Amino acid sequence: MREQHQLRDDSPERSILARLILPEQVVEADPLEELYGLATTAGTEVVDELMQRLTRPNHGTFLGKGKVEELRLMVERHDADVVIFDNDLNPAQVRNLEKAIDAKVIDRTELILDIFAAGARTYEARLAIELAQLEYSLPRLKRMWTHLSRQAMGVGMRGPGEKQLEVDRRLAQKRIHDLKEELSKVERRREQQVQARKEAPTVSLVGYTNAGKSTLMNALTAADVHAADKLFATLDTRTRRWQLPGWGTVLLSDTVGFIRDLPHSLVASFKSTLEETRQADLLLHVADASSPTVFEQISAVYRVLEELEIEEKDTLLVLNKIDAIKSSAVLNRVLDRYPNAIPVSAKSNTGLVPLIEAVGEALGREFFDLEVDVAPSDGKLLAYLAAKGEVLSRKYGEEMVTIHVRVPAGAMGPVHRDAVAIRYMDERLGKTNDNQSAEDEKSSISIDLPSVPLSDSSSEVA
Repeated sequence: MREQHQLRDDSPERSILARLILPEQVVEADPLEELYGLATTAGTEVVDELMQRLTRPNHGTFLGKGKVEELRLMVERHDADVVIFDNDLNPAQVRNLEKAIDAKVIDRTELILDIFAAGARTYEARLAIELAQLEYSLPRLKRMWTHLSRQAMGVGMRGPGEKQLEVDRRLAQKRIHDLKEELSKVERRREQQVQARKEAPTVSLVGYTNAGKSTLMNALTAADVHAADKLFATLDTRTRRWQLPGWGTVLLSDTVGFIRDLPHSLVASFKSTLEETRQADLLLHVADASSPTVFEQISAVYRVLEELEIEEKDTLLVLNKIDAIKSSAVLNRVLDRYPNAIPVSAKSNTGLVPLIEAVGEALGREFFDLEVDVAPSDGKLLAYLAAKGEVLSRKYGEEMVTIHVRVPAGAMGPVHRDAVAIRYMDERLGKTNDNQSAEDEKSSISIDLPSVPLSDSSSEVA
């Protein structure tokens, strides 16, 4: 008997993009450009687009009656599999649209969750994605059976006469509870791991997705981490050692990219993955200077940082991809608004020297330049200074060892406690002759400098 083979269609899903624009929304030059990038990243083939302006969404179908019919004809003409909205829809609107156009309908949040699910590699990233998907899906659970037959009572599982849909909801809620507990454990472990690496300053790359953060990390550290010209190429935090001139070892972290209207459930789920950013001494906010929506992207990143409660960290704005800018007027327009920004091209290694100097200067704001007198017998403090600071020189006397060292502000406690004498070499603090006067001088002067004025996981260290 001849073996029968089932034909399988490996062609990508054909998608139609749709967006409803409301009066209060700021519209980009190409309103569907970002959704197009998300749709292609998800693996679909975009075959058509549809937009409508309304004062408010239609309660039942989101779009107006005429546009729904136009969308149905588009689906029929292109034999489309899915319609992707650049808006968030409620469950009833999705059901009504699917019935009206005879095609699958997904909204912006579901698309982003699908992309994250496909790209998650580490255990904690998969946990975060599953949690976000369940929280999104819980109010959207659909009855997958044609019957609603009542089931027999199970011990400890359901009440008498409970329907299948109610069982599904209960199981989903139980899984959400378990995932939150597991992610809480992961978050505590990650926090401990990050704090354990405080022997070196930490710098974290943040920014809009596809702004070139991974490419910049490769340029600065020769790390050879995966970098691709697509949205959300990086979902897990990667940390690499960076030999910063004049500083020695600095830990540089690359994190998941942000995006406009990033789902709140996703931000909450990824808090453990972003622990490197929360604990960093300095943020490098990487923006795509060649993007026509660069201002909106910068603002979107700061909104997410605010949601994560880390927007007040010392930050340097890095304008990447200047090699892709055709006119200097385009770059000048961005620099006029952000005069402290640093233009670079990670792809061609342009502008990296000024960036490195700016990072060193910014990190210096968190360090003290000291001369410390230590008793020769105090090997513990001598070892502590060597481990926590950058020893610039040592002078050995008969009764004292004098060490010129740069020490992180957070590591000053044992120095004040055990040193025989401390002299601050930093001109902002002036020289002092003993511990008490050093304390008095330090307490009267604030050394915290403001952040750059802007208007608006695998974390294994290699």
